[in-house]
Amino acid sequence: MNDRETAPEEHRGRACLVTGATGYIGGRLVPELLAAGHTVRCLARSPDRLRDHPWAGDVEAVRGDVTDAASVGSAMHGIDVAYYLVHALGTGKGFEETDRRAARIFGEQARAAGVRRIVYLGGLTPSGVPEDELSPHLRSRAEVGRVLMDSGVPTAVLRAAVIIGSGSASFEMLRYLTERLPVMVTPSWVHTRTQPIAVRDVLRILVGCAGLPTDVNRTFDIGGPEVLTYREMMRRYALIAELPRRLILPVPVLTPRLSSHWVGLVTPVPSKIARPLTESLRNEVVCREHDITRYVPDPPGHPFGFDTAVSLALQRIREAQVTTRWSSASVPGAPSDPLPTDPDWAGGSLYSDCRELDVDAPCDALWRVIEGVGGVHGWYSFPLAWVIRGWLDRLVGGVGLRRGRRDASRLRVGDSLDFWRVEEIEPGRLLRLRAEMRLPGLAWLEMSCRATGDGRSHYRQRAVFHPHGLLGHAYWWGVSPFHAVVFGGMARNIARAAADTAPTDQSEQSEQSDKGVAP
Repeated sequence: MNDRETAPEEHRGRACLVTGATGYIGGRLVPELLAAGHTVRCLARSPDRLRDHPWAGDVEAVRGDVTDAASVGSAMHGIDVAYYLVHALGTGKGFEETDRRAARIFGEQARAAGVRRIVYLGGLTPSGVPEDELSPHLRSRAEVGRVLMDSGVPTAVLRAAVIIGSGSASFEMLRYLTERLPVMVTPSWVHTRTQPIAVRDVLRILVGCAGLPTDVNRTFDIGGPEVLTYREMMRRYALIAELPRRLILPVPVLTPRLSSHWVGLVTPVPSKIARPLTESLRNEVVCREHDITRYVPDPPGHPFGFDTAVSLALQRIREAQVTTRWSSASVPGAPSDPLPTDPDWAGGSLYSDCRELDVDAPCDALWRVIEGVGGVHGWYSFPLAWVIRGWLDRLVGGVGLRRGRRDASRLRVGDSLDFWRVEEIEPGRLLRLRAEMRLPGLAWLEMSCRATGDGRSHYRQRAVFHPHGLLGHAYWWGVSPFHAVVFGGMARNIARAAADTAPTDQSEQSEQSDKGVAP
């Protein structure tokens, strides 16, 4: 027998499979499992997106998809605990069927592989409301939980309402609504009671579920210590963030659909993501039991109250320590094809706009500007054009320009960056972004730098577009007259910004050398 078969259950770490590791919760759960002494395998459609996480070297990343039985079965081999943290929300009208099929495959493969426990994070459903009257989002979450519990593998279904943490969609929605609107005309759901929970408590419970007894196969309601209306949460947030008192005027005419567009207009959260969040607020969602504490006891000071959860989230944002965001997960329907790099690529037409400049700044100064693009720093050219493009993208259901960045100065593969996503980054040399805006084709933007000697560097910028059909070709030729302003101005301004910071950088290095400190 091997160690896995003979070691006492309570004295060894478990082998854990985490799906959704590129997402908000999964990306935070992995380091918590490692810290608890477990080994972790991550199942991801694009394992390369995990490579820049601090914990990437401590896990096994395998390629696969929860709708592909073969890849799920392979990933389940040798696993004790399987975490199901994915959903098909936003993939279209058939997302409920996709969720149902994926959950069935996951459960079947877990049983076949001898997995001892499945842990699933779902949504808290309202008491006394028939399932057919729930929002499609909550109805699907509830069904996934049942499918997993019926799989023959002991399953813990954790049901949470609003999760409060830096970067969560719920928190970003609350934050931006409160900060941007001193006077708010709001939907009637601001009076609906809910039971928010801090993301740290969610992670603590998820980790604790790895050790549940094998006879536990049930749902658990999880929440913080307070029941609040959304209106109360907004006012409490304003107080904690030291904002003036907010005037909130509820109106009954804003349907969930209209509410989601309103949220999409005011916050970085697109309407496709905002809609299930607002639909979930139509009914009261309050924990009906707290049985999880029988198996995962609350340590002193837990669960965190709402004020503490918000304060911790704001502190993370101020300190640029937001490890994952709601936008960490791939946008459903967004292109994922890698940039065709073969000069003789025969897959069709490729249009490109290339700009090159010599820069009066060292390569490290130029790289800092490149890595800092987007978000609060903008795109270094014709801001109005970028804003308009972002609004147009929102109008057709895209993510728009306002997703911002996870970190103001550092990027990693997989990060969302306004309506781009980081496809490749070679620190100090290359940044490649893949467009996630709505386009009749695939688009990339590359920025690179290299040292040329004498404290100078060379900047190269390339926009690449692979059109889909006649509309794609028409799109490229329609916008190409603006490239000189947008892309040409961007290259010049990036070079200028690097040159403007170079004297400071060089003087700082000189001062450090004089003091005997390595730069």
